[in-house]
Amino acid sequence: MVSMTHLASFAGLSFLLVVVPGPSVLFTISRALTVGRRAALLTVVGNSVGVYVQVVAVAVGLGALVATSAAVFTAVKLVGALYLVYLGVQAIRHRADLARALQPEHATAGFSTTAVLRDGFVVGFANPKTIVFLAALLPQFVDPTRGSVSQQMLVLGICIPLFGMVFDSLWALAADSVRSWIARTPRRLAAVGGTSGLVMIGLGTSLAFTGRKD
Repeated sequence: MVSMTHLASFAGLSFLLVVVPGPSVLFTISRALTVGRRAALLTVVGNSVGVYVQVVAVAVGLGALVATSAAVFTAVKLVGALYLVYLGVQAIRHRADLARALQPEHATAGFSTTAVLRDGFVVGFANPKTIVFLAALLPQFVDPTRGSVSQQMLVLGICIPLFGMVFDSLWALAADSVRSWIARTPRRLAAVGGTSGLVMIGLGTSLAFTGRKD
């Protein structure tokens, strides 16, 4: 059983980590503007699942490996970076398709639920900064005298994806609220699609060149 004091303390740190907009927020906003609210919210769900898989990895000991092994850290980082760049290139290539996708007859056919969940999952799971954060902090909030260490980590770690779902969803809804104005002109849509692609490429490039602090 997790100490309520430890849970409250870790929840506070998780809140601070999530409330500050980061790559997942920018990715979600770009999805809301280009594909719509439903896709953006599904992206948030996929991202949260990916983050919690990181929690599970830390709980079973893999987080320590990523935190201490430069090779593993780099591999995980590059997977996420390359995938973001790929999504950005695709967004730029298909930016002119947005106007057609927003027409009533195409409104529900612009994306695959599985693909959107997958994209969000990969972005959430392949962020090495989160898993290093978890590996560094989770053990500090565990009390071995209160039962299974792994179970305590699984309970504590759920704070981050839960907060992420709440705040990232708010960002998605806010971005979607201005989408109708953007959708009035095909040129605006193309600009948003291109900008969204550039944002994702920028995020991927930034992630690729993010070094370890040790």
